[in-house]
Amino acid sequence: MELTPDRLRVCLRIAFGSAAGMLIAKMMNWNFGVFFTVYPMLLLGMVPVLNRFVSLQFIGSSLLTSLEIMVLPGLLNHWPPAFTVVVFCLFLWRFLLMARGPLLLFGASGCVSLSIMLHFSSYAHFDLADMAMSNITASVLSVAMAYIAYWVFPAREPPVVRALPAKSDNLVRHQVLLGAIVATFSFVVFQTVDLVDSLSAQVATVLVLFPMSFVGAVQSGRQRCMGTLLGCALGLLSQLFLYSHYHNLLLLMLSFWVCVMVFARWHVKEGMPGVGFAGLTTVGILFGQYVSPEHDLVYSALYRMSSMTVAILLTLCCVYLVHKVLNLFPSTRHEILG
Repeated sequence: MELTPDRLRVCLRIAFGSAAGMLIAKMMNWNFGVFFTVYPMLLLGMVPVLNRFVSLQFIGSSLLTSLEIMVLPGLLNHWPPAFTVVVFCLFLWRFLLMARGPLLLFGASGCVSLSIMLHFSSYAHFDLADMAMSNITASVLSVAMAYIAYWVFPAREPPVVRALPAKSDNLVRHQVLLGAIVATFSFVVFQTVDLVDSLSAQVATVLVLFPMSFVGAVQSGRQRCMGTLLGCALGLLSQLFLYSHYHNLLLLMLSFWVCVMVFARWHVKEGMPGVGFAGLTTVGILFGQYVSPEHDLVYSALYRMSSMTVAILLTLCCVYLVHKVLNLFPSTRHEILG
């Protein structure tokens, strides 16, 4: 797809929003920097327009997820079966919103933030109150940065908004159950196994479910593997460029901005979330989590290459099995309207 002036402005908006979020988080010394780098990418990279309805969905999803993560672990951590059932219901509701369409952003952003916060909350050294406040602050800040980005880099042409396809009730049930079951399985695995450094893998297991079909998940998984490998490779090049100067905020921001622009350009030329968007989120997680002198990107990038690939392969196997089981029943069979 040709890089038109309007698509270039989309790249600039994504780079501006995520870089501004990271800069503010670093200057204020806030924890959970991944929220401040990834959320602007979701808001400016996945949504073709920005209006009050979109903003309220994004902030409302953050508020609800923060409330859930403040209440549920304290009530149900001692009773894992009940906790698993509640998490399944939370994912089920969010995938239902995604399958129906109008509140797709509310459901999608909720799935991402819920998976990230559940991953962090399973380790005692993370402060749940601090995490919830960081989540809400990052969401509000992302919306504010998005409005500023649209003001600085305004669109010259009206955005193309695709009509939602018609779906049968069977297809909606299939998509909702497929997403909720596999996302809950991911939650159980990451709660059971000590994988504190595997945030990319955790998020990838949820993001590949967004097409809500087996064929779509396979394509999304392949693109996410490629994007993550390329994002990690670019992160390693950035580490080589920064060398021992990654405590220098100016050089760090310049390096991050260049990485984001590379994948933002790739993303807008694809026309839909694919390899470019996977690279974007990978770079956001790498720089959001490991941007201090105490951490270096080399081990993080190499670890993410392996852990994310294994996580996606296991997720796709699970998607295939759940897809086959759901197709055994007429009420949940994958049938597309003509």
